[in-house]
Amino acid sequence: MVDASTTPLLDTVDTPADLRKIAPADLRQLADELRQETIAAVGVTGGHLGSGLGVVELTVAIHYVFDTPRDRLVWDVGHQCYPHKILTGRRDRIRTLRMGGGLSGFTKRSESEYDPFGAAHSSTSISASLGFAIANKIAERPGKAIAVIGDGAMSAGMAYEAMNNAEAAGNRLVVILNDNDMSIAPPVGGLSAYLARLASSKEFLGLRDLAKRVAKRLPRPLATSLRKTDEFARGMAMGGTLFEELGFYYVGPVDGHNLEQLIPVLENVRDADKGPILVHVVTQKGKGYAPAEAAPDKYHGVQRFDVITGTQAKAPPGPPQYQNVFGQALVEAAKTDPTIVAITAAMPSGTGLDKFASAYPERFFDVGIAEQHAVTFAAGLAAQGMRPFCAIYSTFLQRAYDQVVHDVAIQNLPVRFAIDRAGLVGADGATHAGSFDVSYLATLPNFVVMAPSDEAELVHMVHTAVAHDSGPIAVRYPRGNGVGVELPATPEVLEIGKGRIVRQGQKVAILSLGTRLGEALKAADALDARGLSTTVADLRFAKPLDEALIRKLLTTHEVAITIEEGSIGGFGAHVLTFASDNGLIDAGLKLRTLRLPDTFQDQDKPEVQYAQAGLDADAIVDSVLKALRYNSDGVVESARA
Repeated sequence: MVDASTTPLLDTVDTPADLRKIAPADLRQLADELRQETIAAVGVTGGHLGSGLGVVELTVAIHYVFDTPRDRLVWDVGHQCYPHKILTGRRDRIRTLRMGGGLSGFTKRSESEYDPFGAAHSSTSISASLGFAIANKIAERPGKAIAVIGDGAMSAGMAYEAMNNAEAAGNRLVVILNDNDMSIAPPVGGLSAYLARLASSKEFLGLRDLAKRVAKRLPRPLATSLRKTDEFARGMAMGGTLFEELGFYYVGPVDGHNLEQLIPVLENVRDADKGPILVHVVTQKGKGYAPAEAAPDKYHGVQRFDVITGTQAKAPPGPPQYQNVFGQALVEAAKTDPTIVAITAAMPSGTGLDKFASAYPERFFDVGIAEQHAVTFAAGLAAQGMRPFCAIYSTFLQRAYDQVVHDVAIQNLPVRFAIDRAGLVGADGATHAGSFDVSYLATLPNFVVMAPSDEAELVHMVHTAVAHDSGPIAVRYPRGNGVGVELPATPEVLEIGKGRIVRQGQKVAILSLGTRLGEALKAADALDARGLSTTVADLRFAKPLDEALIRKLLTTHEVAITIEEGSIGGFGAHVLTFASDNGLIDAGLKLRTLRLPDTFQDQDKPEVQYAQAGLDADAIVDSVLKALRYNSDGVVESARA
């Protein structure tokens, strides 16, 4: 922990009200201490580092100028919220970030009144802030809404949908565009800072409004000429024409690390009677920490690390990660198939497609944070005879569900979906868990839904997807490392809808989908030791089901258990429906479905999460014994219970 003596100003701040008592001349020191504390905390916990370091001064300035929590501050995504949490009464728990029972790695409504809107998915902040602003306007309550959105998040259509409707909020809405990629503005300096202060002043806003009213009364050619001259001048000096066309007053660019420039601009914006206003702030990811400045991509999300050297803790060597197995398998398939195309939504390395991008750059497309576009783009490619692989995390594919249904499934187009982060995801918690993909895909006609039990099966399923041209097909796989099996030198094309028996028994049948197979085999060992001979089947497909295999298992065993890493309505529900429709439970079969609980689980270690969810070997054994009415002593109870 940082020695208290090294953060004397920060030690006096528990809430933003304390921050506002600090003299303006001392805010630079406070920001330096806040950056130091953020680095020290993330060094202990791991998590998102670079983005938070980039907004230290901005965080200080916002809480200093605006009256939070009455003024509602909404951080887009939330990767950058650690400094915000330190300043809003949570410093004493900041070293519990992303741990079981600890602080969330994102903003969370139940955690603090200073988190008015939970976020972990991108590009929602302007819509939510508009809601806060309009609600206050209707109720005639004081209070502004401030949305802080990154330039990357501005690649999503939802941000523009919100901006297109924002004019009604007037001066109650402030959008701060955190441009940390220098993708919009040139380097800022004294002139741009002066222009930003000028553009945010009441005099300039009033003059601009007057000019617009005058122009409306002029003959059209002259009015058009004046408008173009005004747009050209502002474009040369400060940019922002696009935002003004959407109804915003544009201010910027402003140096997001210079408090002497930032605070006067935000004060002008706070006090302006015009609006909504967009403030363009330029920042640097990883600012103030040399290793993160030098490699902002590697320090976006980090493991625990040595604060002095920046060296991150390395996981012990082990099996390859599922995402990398997928990426390499796709590269191999693409060597002999020029129709294979790879698409991702701003996650090339997270999905393992960075390898594909290096090998086949002309066939790789990172569309930004635009999952809806990614899916329909893939559908268009498929309709033109290509074999597109759309690699999107399970939790993010939810954002494109209409496109999956309307543009892919109804048209029966052979889009291949590689669904990463299926199941529970540990420290990222409920917002990033891949809980629902089987439920929302296996309900759709024409879809094939696969889940590998290990990394070798994933290789087979990638090649199965390549060969499947008769409709959409999805393969879902978890975050993290495989189980250590040898990868196949010659991948197989699996028969669609066919599972396999992994272990043969007589009394109990465990029907597993996905990587719970290892726990199913452990449970079979424990059940066999009790004299309960157990069959374990790897179903491979949630849709279409292997009906012949399921029928055989349900008619030859006394107890059947399904297990999956997904929510209610998934694989188990489909097995239960099939069994019910075909009378397979009429003769007394005891059929139980194990799946994720009907809750949003908080972050913890994955093995703890799965134990809490009742999806480990112990839970399987317990479910079988209860079905057979065994008590804790192994005695069969009366059927009366």
